[in-house]
Amino acid sequence: MTKPRAAVLLYNPEAGRLRSRPALIGRLLEELRRRVPSVEAAPTDGPRTAERIVRQWIARGTDLVCVAGGDGTINEAAGGLAGTGVPLLVLPAGTANVLSCEIGTGGNPLRVAAAFDQFELMESAPGLLRTPEGERLFLCMAGAGLDARIVRMVSPAWKRRLGKLSYWEGGLAQLGRRLEVFEAEVDGRPYECSFALTARVRNYGGDLWIARHANLLEDRLAVVLFEGASSLRYLKYFAGVLFNRLPAMSGVRVLHADRVRIRPLEDPVIDLQVDGEHAGCAPAEAELSDKRIFLLAPRTFVSQMRARRPAAESGVSGILRRS
Repeated sequence: MTKPRAAVLLYNPEAGRLRSRPALIGRLLEELRRRVPSVEAAPTDGPRTAERIVRQWIARGTDLVCVAGGDGTINEAAGGLAGTGVPLLVLPAGTANVLSCEIGTGGNPLRVAAAFDQFELMESAPGLLRTPEGERLFLCMAGAGLDARIVRMVSPAWKRRLGKLSYWEGGLAQLGRRLEVFEAEVDGRPYECSFALTARVRNYGGDLWIARHANLLEDRLAVVLFEGASSLRYLKYFAGVLFNRLPAMSGVRVLHADRVRIRPLEDPVIDLQVDGEHAGCAPAEAELSDKRIFLLAPRTFVSQMRARRPAAESGVSGILRRS
């Protein structure tokens, strides 16, 4: 791609790192303006506003969108970017920063901005989750069951105070309780489970690798299903995650899929989450979107993902070069 002429720095003022370091946006602007002729800052003005703001800036001629925030803000911005061909630069400033951890840019947004000229442009199909309430894209993952329930139970105030620890506390609070069991139909084949992860990325929460077979360059979903209504079984599953033993474990299915359908069974409420944000309740259906996202990522990451793709798949990308 040619070097961008005009960029917007979209940021979430409530993101953890930005809330504690308000001067960070000014420093990010300085760093980006060394590389792009025109960069303007635009704050989100509440939940679910990033998509609208991105669309407005693209309509004005912006040819690069930089997002400083967490995975939730990036998810919202993706709705305005998908299918436009305008690239996305992720500047990690949230709680888990899953997408940044996946592509290897770490958690320092200033360092990411400074490395801008070293990144490669990769094309990826985001996931699409359909529910009775509407459609949501996901760049990282969609979850049903246990993890989505934890997301719903963690209060925003607790999340702001404890960061990632709030999710660990929420997970520990589930030990000893019966979990809701539902049906996950994967490419037409039904399975009963209490946690279904449909992923585009390998890592989970920025710290754990659950869907190790996921690849942002592949046109298929990575799926991991966990069986059982007993929450205590997840102590075993957690050990399987830590020691990379999930594919061989009883009660775990590691799959690829084109489509996943989630249906309640006896339990009427099956929670859903998209990129770490609660997304309502099942029934739901997940597949790949036909609208692509262009993401700036380190060349080493893109090369690794290309090497892991099936030989039949082709990929695209261009190198962002100095003009």
